Amino acid sequence: MTRVLAVSAGLSSPSSTRLLTDRLADAVRARLGAGAEVDVVELRPLAHALADHLLTGFPNAELEAVLDQVREADALVMVTPVFSASFSGLFKTFVDVLEPGLLIGKPVLIGATAGTSRHSLVLDHALRPLFAYLRAVVVPTGVFAATEDFGDHGLEQRIERAAGELADLLGGRRSLHVVRDEFADPTPFADRLRGLST
Repeated sequence: MTRVLAVSAGLSSPSSTRLLTDRLADAVRARLGAGAEVDVVELRPLAHALADHLLTGFPNAELEAVLDQVREADALVMVTPVFSASFSGLFKTFVDVLEPGLLIGKPVLIGATAGTSRHSLVLDHALRPLFAYLRAVVVPTGVFAATEDFGDHGLEQRIERAAGELADLLGGRRSLHVVRDEFADPTPFADRLRGLST
């Protein structure tokens, strides 16, 4: 079973960010077929829990369940509204509470929404560098949607292309998602001692 978690950082209700997240999740679900489970999580109800986690270092049960979903997911769809020409604080707070190394090698499809297309570069100047720093594998096509894009055929094409690229990455994910156990093949103690004497 392939698990994909789609995360929406929209702050309003209804939310165009949630709408884009749902459309991306549906496209990924269609690409992966019956053998896939695609869940959608909204961060808005977790805002207080995220702030508490930053202050105390401990997640509450609801946030811990979402963090478990991230941990168990084979891939992520991460969508944020644009705030001050970058990702929202809620989105970044969620990324900040993820345990170090959690996203290494994990395929991530990035998306963003804004009121105007002038913010479309947020994908490449904010989101892609963030996930590159976290050593995730970001799909080549990010999906940006301004208000006027909803209902436009071009948005649907970008969603389909990005979902296809994520599905392709998941098809070859064994070669991308390498988890190395540093204790699986330890150096024998005698070899370590020999190394000290030379």
